[in-house]
Amino acid sequence: MTLTRRKMIHLMGGGAILAAGAGFGFAATRNPQTAYLPWEMAGRYDDPRMRALSWALLAPNPHNRQPWLADLSEQGVITLYADLERMLPHTDPLHRQITIGLGCLLELLRMAAADDGHRAETTLFPQGSSPTALDTRPIARITLTADPSVARDPLFALVPQRRSNKEPFDLTRPIAPELLPEIAKAVQNGAAFGGTVDTAEVLDLRALTHEALRIEVETPHTFQESVDLFRIGHREVDANPDGIDFSGPLFETLRLTGQFSRESAADPTSFAFQSGLDAVFANTDTAMGHVWLVTKDNSRDTQIATGADWLRVNLAATARGLGFQPLSQALQEYPEMAALYAQVHERLAPDGGTVQMLARIGYGPTVGTSPRWPLESRIIHA
Repeated sequence: MTLTRRKMIHLMGGGAILAAGAGFGFAATRNPQTAYLPWEMAGRYDDPRMRALSWALLAPNPHNRQPWLADLSEQGVITLYADLERMLPHTDPLHRQITIGLGCLLELLRMAAADDGHRAETTLFPQGSSPTALDTRPIARITLTADPSVARDPLFALVPQRRSNKEPFDLTRPIAPELLPEIAKAVQNGAAFGGTVDTAEVLDLRALTHEALRIEVETPHTFQESVDLFRIGHREVDANPDGIDFSGPLFETLRLTGQFSRESAADPTSFAFQSGLDAVFANTDTAMGHVWLVTKDNSRDTQIATGADWLRVNLAATARGLGFQPLSQALQEYPEMAALYAQVHERLAPDGGTVQMLARIGYGPTVGTSPRWPLESRIIHA
């Protein structure tokens, strides 16, 4: 997780942490060694299925869980499954957000295959699906066929630059309203795009997303779900390159001095908890615009299609130099969020339907890539 100097000073209380010994100093400057290698490996495989999957691996997904497995036992075919050990049962009890993330992956796979001269023919849920939970049945069966005439997608070139920017945005840089229709053009799979950079509307949505985040953090079982996925320091990030990474010199120092741990982060009375809360509120409270997607129905196929459109919206925002961060807390389907869920739907989908995704946009600092599991760890029965 990249931090601005402002956040570093805040988290360290404006004081200095003194490190004793050369070994400590070396450890405090270590960065993960292997967790970012998949970004360099994208496209560097002999099998066209592996080449496409190596790009798809970089798609955004909830809490960076990378919750999928690919069966390559059938020649020329990828059978995609959900990894049921990587669900988010407290904040995503119906697996809606996970399914949207799988839709992002399938769209990026399609883009990568096309760029490689292959057509990806996809059959969704070939053995059916459940509206209440993903299960052991396949998510999709994808057949790759060489086809030099397949159309390349210009958004694919933006994939190496795509980020979920978790830093505060620049309050002095407004977003030109004409950018929203340009981003909306990226939507191709049936979702209705919505967006605003109007000051009054943005202020209202800042307040709404701030409150939703507060509810998630102050609800013990939903916040603990995130805390359990904290990866603190380079060793943890390399060992488990998913979840929520806290790496780099600052977090190595806080970890080594005992000021930051999963236990302290989960304790509402701790400095780590309060500082973390202030930091995430700095994100919701510096939104300079918001974008969202609404669908008429909420079927599994529609959730997959939403993921495809969401990836495309993220890439279109990237092309225009905008920072982009999903803020989907108010869309989560657990009891403590029910009132705000109804409120956000009344506001963003007054004619009915499901608000599937919501994000803040703005101009922010450059941030690094997120950790990823090696592609080989996601392959079964190959």
